[in-house]
Amino acid sequence: QVQLVESGGGLVQAGGSLRLSCAASRSAFSINDMAMGWYRQAPGKQRELVAAITSYGSTTYADSVKGQFTISRAYAKNTLYLQMNSLKPEDTAVYYCAAARMIASWPPKSTDFGSWGQGTQVTVSS
Repeated sequence: QVQLVESGGGLVQAGGSLRLSCAASRSAFSINDMAMGWYRQAPGKQRELVAAITSYGSTTYADSVKGQFTISRAYAKNTLYLQMNSLKPEDTAVYYCAAARMIASWPPKSTDFGSWGQGTQVTVSS
């Protein structure tokens, strides 16, 4: 399994932006040929898929973030990103990146992802 590390979370005012990054903990691991996803879990709620991207760049988004968040990957940097704009207090959650070698269906299910990061906290104040 690939060990993933997220970064870029923090405290931001409503309307602000953040960019989350996710990379393999060791440079020897490549995530470029893996499907990747961003999930989030707010207090008292189930973990939900925010966005996912295939190894060749096809994307899918939760309805709640369409037009607001953008998932992308930088193959040269072996890194996954989530650009979050116009943030709202309801976007407050721990955000996790996840990697999958194979996806059974699209949009993917959480069970497709075999590797998960430890999460990064995003807090949006009103």
